[in-house]
Amino acid sequence: MIKIGTALFEACEELERERGIPKEILISSLCDAMVTAYKKNMRLKEAENIEAILDEQTGEIGVFKTKLVVDSVENEDDEISLAQAKEIVEDVEVGDEVKIEVTPEQFGRIAAQAAKQVITQRIREAEKNLVMQEFLDKKGTLTTGIIQRVENRNVIVNIGKCDAIMPAKEQIPGEYYKPGNRIRVFVLNVKETTRLPQVIVSHAHAEIVRELFELEVPEIEDGIVEIKSIARDAGYRTKIAVWSNDPEVDSVGACIGPRGARIQTIVSELKNEKIDIVRYSEDPVEYIVNALSPSRVVSVDIIESEGNTRGAMVVVPDDQLSLAIGRDGQNVRLAHKLTGWKIDIKSVSQMEKVEAQNIQQYEEDVQDDYEDDLQQDELQQEIEEEMSQQALDEEDFPQEQDTIEESSDDIQE
Repeated sequence: MIKIGTALFEACEELERERGIPKEILISSLCDAMVTAYKKNMRLKEAENIEAILDEQTGEIGVFKTKLVVDSVENEDDEISLAQAKEIVEDVEVGDEVKIEVTPEQFGRIAAQAAKQVITQRIREAEKNLVMQEFLDKKGTLTTGIIQRVENRNVIVNIGKCDAIMPAKEQIPGEYYKPGNRIRVFVLNVKETTRLPQVIVSHAHAEIVRELFELEVPEIEDGIVEIKSIARDAGYRTKIAVWSNDPEVDSVGACIGPRGARIQTIVSELKNEKIDIVRYSEDPVEYIVNALSPSRVVSVDIIESEGNTRGAMVVVPDDQLSLAIGRDGQNVRLAHKLTGWKIDIKSVSQMEKVEAQNIQQYEEDVQDDYEDDLQQDELQQEIEEEMSQQALDEEDFPQEQDTIEESSDDIQE
């Protein structure tokens, strides 16, 4: 046996406290390292029935081989006589197995080198598995981190046991990410790599808004108010549709809070991003009207369409057209994302012009149809007159034939 003392166990406990690696994993790694060193020292490709045993009370470790107790030994590598076995264990019998120490002499230095390599590898694997499991559980949730640095437009954020990457497309446009600042991010994905897992986070994801509302609005956390849909243009504007499961609770009022305290906290967290709270409705017309707020709507016509595309024609007052569409189409685009309906917006004057054009086109089509019918009637009348004249000619033909025959008879006489 090799005396290693209690320092090893103290080191294991310290690693468990600092890195969260269980002490059992480190002890198991040390035992595996001893077996690996024994195979290397004895130049064995395989080492069956070989194991390392660590006595935590004495602080000693050794390599042992399991042998079968027999009356007559035929294979010394795997078998031991009963007399020899009784020297090790007094109450042993034929057919039992005994563990015999085979730790080589001057094995300490070789074992230490092998143990260092194996334990280092096992610690890395254990850390990787722990981090992988931790962040797989955090995938799809909100977490807080500290900005470390910016590399090639990617922001590196420390979120605990590893650094996460926030790509440029997941950042808020115009936002300055200063190293050392705390930041709330959404864990998008966790990718396994040869070293520590690669964690992808986002600062522009719509679910960040959901998490903030769940934190600030107790009615949402309790399930009284439900978030039905979120559409976000990160850094500029967000629309959120809410619904109350309790008729006595106003879903929009609950999200705004007393004197706007709740919504102001969320807006401050999102760096003054504008938030429109929309009341959800099962009626698509009402839902679309609410989604286009703050603009007023005159009418909404549902357009029948094939496939999964759902369309609606929305008419707004002339002075509300730019507000309904929004800068660069932002308002109508977010309303489309929020409701899932394809929305076409026109002003009252545009709609009147379209209707006038439709009426004019209709009248022209009616006039063309009338003229076509008139020409058809005239053509039919001409055909009928021609057929009548042909019938009269056929009636006169027999009389002319009789006159010809009479004239022929007179000539013959």
